[in-house]
Amino acid sequence: MAGVRAEQRERTRAVLLEVSRRLFASRGYAAVGLAELVQAAGVTKGALYHHFEGGKVDLFRAVLTGVHEKVGAVVAAAAEAETDPWDQLLAGCRAFLVAATDPAVRRIMLVDGPAVLGWSEWRAMDEAQSASHLAEALAMLVAAGVIAAQPVAPLARLLSGAMNEAALWLAETDDPNALDDVTSALFRMLGALR
Repeated sequence: MAGVRAEQRERTRAVLLEVSRRLFASRGYAAVGLAELVQAAGVTKGALYHHFEGGKVDLFRAVLTGVHEKVGAVVAAAAEAETDPWDQLLAGCRAFLVAATDPAVRRIMLVDGPAVLGWSEWRAMDEAQSASHLAEALAMLVAAGVIAAQPVAPLARLLSGAMNEAALWLAETDDPNALDDVTSALFRMLGALR
């Protein structure tokens, strides 16, 4: 009996996350009410608060964590497909730009994330999911002498900020060449570090 209950709880949590992700992505956090979330998920408010004690904000935090993890996995897979550390950096950066142009990712991760959770919490989540990997890649390139010796933390933040801004712009533009143009500009910028 306990196994069945645990399975039901997990199913309820998964439904809440999926429905919320879809609604937050399509309309944004502010436009989605708690009553709408529970109705769309087919659960009670009590069930939502059981899984997400802080209500809508905690639910959003969990959705954002899932989006960060998904983007991180895409970036890691692209980087790991390359053998050369420099090519891994380039592939990971490009994969981030492509992933972040998905309208759902853009709205949840880059627009609503900082607005809902505040810059400090959003930054900590970003650091845990992707910025730390970027810093590790840069540190490895510095250690190998591919990039000139320099403090990695500010460099990682500059590149992360540039890519986040580029992803926001890419998601808004109608220019069919925008991704190629941004990627070329980013690669030229990175090339200057070699």
